[in-house]
Amino acid sequence: MGRLLAWRLSEKGHQVTLFDSGGLEKPAGACHTAAGMISPLSELFHCPLPIYQLGMQSLQHWPEWVSQLEQATGTRVDYRQKGSILIAHPQDRNELLQFQQELNAKLGSDKHDQLQWLDNKHLRDLEPELDRFDQGLYLATEADIDNRKLLPVLLKVLKQNEIEIRENTSVDCAPKAIHTKNGSEVFDLVIDARGLGAKQQISGLRGVRGEVMVVETPEVQLNRPVRLLHPRYQLYAVPRANNQTIIGATEIESEDRSPISLRSTMELSSALYSIHPAFAEARVIETRVNCRPATMDNLPVVEREPGLIRINGLFRHGYLLAPALVIQAETEISQLTQATEQVS
Repeated sequence: MGRLLAWRLSEKGHQVTLFDSGGLEKPAGACHTAAGMISPLSELFHCPLPIYQLGMQSLQHWPEWVSQLEQATGTRVDYRQKGSILIAHPQDRNELLQFQQELNAKLGSDKHDQLQWLDNKHLRDLEPELDRFDQGLYLATEADIDNRKLLPVLLKVLKQNEIEIRENTSVDCAPKAIHTKNGSEVFDLVIDARGLGAKQQISGLRGVRGEVMVVETPEVQLNRPVRLLHPRYQLYAVPRANNQTIIGATEIESEDRSPISLRSTMELSSALYSIHPAFAEARVIETRVNCRPATMDNLPVVEREPGLIRINGLFRHGYLLAPALVIQAETEISQLTQATEQVS
């Protein structure tokens, strides 16, 4: 949120200072840990309708924003809108039916054939590696973005736009003021997007632990994110460049950031192996653990008062929700600017 807001507002001519409690080259936040899925339909199964609606708005902005970033920096951002596929083993086939029924009930007349059933032939046409599954669901509008490429590109464009960056600086946010251990600074507007750093200011904000693994093998080539439905979890497998795949599923009510557990490692590995046996020889090249900032109802929070906007609680939907929330903030700031100009 911080990088996107700083970039978008600087493009509109605002003078921006970006504070971060850590370093921007190696971010400590969940944005650096995530798999970068932009999947409003997949998330709707477990989430209320506003998450889907904000996500669909974000899908409208991501392609244009990625194109602008690539043109400005000459650096590629791997954004892919090839949809996603949901599969289940024969004994769990009812999970696919339940998923479809739940989404149809929530979407109502807004379905527009966004869910497509695939038989074995059409599944193999899209994902040849999934030939062991006899059916699946295709969510054609969904996308994903390589966050490990996006974040450095955003940092590069912030420097090009001569944004003042204050790294390794913990702050307290107040209306029209930022407080640090060295004193206070006054601004026309403060936007607080600190995630769990704002726990004292946002009632009920909590961390939810997530664990992912990155594996590498040239033996399995997926073309888009794949989700394996299971009675206890949804495993996601997101293909990346260099024969890598990011896998995850865990959602643990804990703010513990210690290394990944043996149980999670075993469950993720066995679920991935069940998608394709060749994953058995994949090399585990990285494990990631972080805590997502979430509110009590798991919905994002946008709080406003004169001189201060707080944006938080993106939970597991950071890349899904961020553009829509950035646009909200842009609109409010534009209205404030116009009102100030009219008064002056």
